[in-house]
Amino acid sequence: MSEPTVWSKRTDLRRMGAMMGGGVGLTIGFLFGSWSIFQHGAGPRGVLHTLSRTMLTSAASFSFFLAIGSVIRSDGLQDDQLRMLVPVPAVRSRAEGLQLMRARWEAERLSKNPQLRVDKSQ
Repeated sequence: MSEPTVWSKRTDLRRMGAMMGGGVGLTIGFLFGSWSIFQHGAGPRGVLHTLSRTMLTSAASFSFFLAIGSVIRSDGLQDDQLRMLVPVPAVRSRAEGLQLMRARWEAERLSKNPQLRVDKSQ
């Protein structure tokens, strides 16, 4: 079976983010809507209308932003690409490391002061 495409992965992530945001939004809407009804009363349309409007508004807002956030978060490099970026550590002996370090120091010293270079062609 073939791997899912990038587009289908992002669609799944967007759908999952929207569902999570909807659940969180409904819960927050229920809590704040109930608090608002207890605090200020239900209003002329009644308890059910006020509570459902608060819940649906917060669910829509949360699901929209969580869907966008989940797509943005998944927009980075994939695991295979990240593994290719990590360099393989070079294991050297102590003598090889010292020789490499001295060569780098010498190159740095000569780059800072070009007058120290000795012309070996003469």
